[in-house]
Amino acid sequence: MTTDRLGALAAADQPLHALAERLLAVAEAGLPGMYLPGSDTFVFTRAGTAAPDGSWHLEQRGTSTRYAAITALGARFLPEDRQRAVLGGHTAEEFTGLLVQRLPAVRNLGDAALIAWAAAETGHPKLSDALERVAALDEPGRPQYTVEAAWVLSALAAARGTVDVESRLTAARDRLLRARIGNSPLFPHATGPGLVPWYRSHVACFADQTYPLQALARAHASGDDPEALAASDACATRICALQGDGGQWWWHYDARRAGVVEGYPVYSVHQHAMAPTALFDLADAGGTDFAAAIRSGLRWMTEVPELTRSAGAGAVPEPLILDELGVTWRKVYRGDPKKAVRAARGLTTRVAPTARLTPLDRVFRPASVDRECRPYEFGWMLFAWLGGAQR
Repeated sequence: MTTDRLGALAAADQPLHALAERLLAVAEAGLPGMYLPGSDTFVFTRAGTAAPDGSWHLEQRGTSTRYAAITALGARFLPEDRQRAVLGGHTAEEFTGLLVQRLPAVRNLGDAALIAWAAAETGHPKLSDALERVAALDEPGRPQYTVEAAWVLSALAAARGTVDVESRLTAARDRLLRARIGNSPLFPHATGPGLVPWYRSHVACFADQTYPLQALARAHASGDDPEALAASDACATRICALQGDGGQWWWHYDARRAGVVEGYPVYSVHQHAMAPTALFDLADAGGTDFAAAIRSGLRWMTEVPELTRSAGAGAVPEPLILDELGVTWRKVYRGDPKKAVRAARGLTTRVAPTARLTPLDRVFRPASVDRECRPYEFGWMLFAWLGGAQR
């Protein structure tokens, strides 16, 4: 089952539908400025600096293979002329072909899995080669970061109708299910020991939840797998229960006890793209419909309680969406040096899971804005809101 996601949003909440349409327009306006035509790839980030006269300077920094692949995954839902506008003159299929050609030089499992996923979704003729590169980088029995393991499963689920991937898919699916700690519905940061220091091995991030729940839902949708769907649903149910009163999707969780370790920063991409992407895919696979939680998270983009409080009575808080620049600012955070609050709570909750260290909330208030924008944020936004009706 698939849904017209924008149509359903319009029926439920017209102002939020207008916000989603606005964000999609910002994504299409912003992505061309993140493309590097000389190397046919995307930047890692665009960073904004305000001038005294109120104008902005945007600086391109770095490049990212995984962000390029995520952008292709989202852009494929646009009409062909608009695909070419955001992908340097290429269609999503053509741009994915460029990424596939570069796979022999790719050394990161997550990057390779995303390229293979895009190859499956765009029908690239060298899908089998792309999957072989993933297999070469995914050494059996070796722990992997959970996010990258989830992308492997999503790629295999997407390829299932084209290539025989059953044994690999079963192994990838089982790896995610076994990674959970005890009876917790949440996923840890890695699928096994060795990648994360012992003192923070219990700490998992929001991405460690959304990508596995999405992958397991897609595994069920591509074949009958009630256990995978149940695990996906359980994870989604818990993160939705923990969602903030202002719609915030929190950042760090205790994977053992399924609680929040540290809420901040709140990332824009979680609010407008990553949570919707995963939860929509769960509903499309026959799982629980968390549309109300999706709407609450989306609303945060323009009703940011952290910034409203810091601005003071009668003042206008800083906006996170700058239509004229084609950016959404990356996050609202505490401004604590070297992520001190996260480190302190991670260490403390290792031995005292319910400890909150509330004085830190008074000292480091979440009122700072990270003025960056990355292409994957827009790639997942397109994927989230345009994908359901056309899949």
